Amino acid sequence: MNSTTNLFNHKTILVTGAAGFIGSYLAKRLCAENPDAKIIGFDSLNSYYDPNLKTSRLNELKGFKNFTFIKGNLADKSAIDQLFAQYQPDIVVNLAAQAGVRYSIDHPDAYIESNLIGFYNILEACRHHTPEHLVYASSSSVYGGNTKIPFSTDDKVDNPVSLYAATKKSNELLAHAYSKLYDIPSTGLRFFTVYGPAGRPEMAYFGFTNQLIKGETI
Repeated sequence: MNSTTNLFNHKTILVTGAAGFIGSYLAKRLCAENPDAKIIGFDSLNSYYDPNLKTSRLNELKGFKNFTFIKGNLADKSAIDQLFAQYQPDIVVNLAAQAGVRYSIDHPDAYIESNLIGFYNILEACRHHTPEHLVYASSSSVYGGNTKIPFSTDDKVDNPVSLYAATKKSNELLAHAYSKLYDIPSTGLRFFTVYGPAGRPEMAYFGFTNQLIKGETI
């Protein structure tokens, strides 16, 4: 992977979901390779999975002098407006979201609040504070009932099979509209299963590993 050294120096980069798995790795790399950049981490530290894991990731980030952490909720519009007004980010990376497909069956409110209202608040803040670029997390789940393999960004993705997938497809549509209406350059990333050290503990690969260790059948 190419180095980002000096690419973002002297810029202010906002990373929401900075205590999450992907967000913490991104923030760490940005801090390490761009010492003159200002990295602002934002996270609610919710209890969807063990908050101690999030705190541990955050403690590593706090070792960087160019990192600032703010605890808050994406759905709190006044908090997001204040965040953008104070720091005027040049680049916004929105990774904060309520994750998980199964969880959405029993906890739909969490997805509407974080993935729809929260993302809308980010878009509105970008509209009024005009960052250079918005990067946001979409998901492979948008492919839904698609049976064509391999998947392509040109595939039609109008058949979500979960509320989580529907919110991520909605994010793509909202971002596209705001990009066209208000000239906000935006890029959505359709993450597939992301894994590695300090990853999300409810993911299948951890479950499989634990079953193997115990001699259980997967």
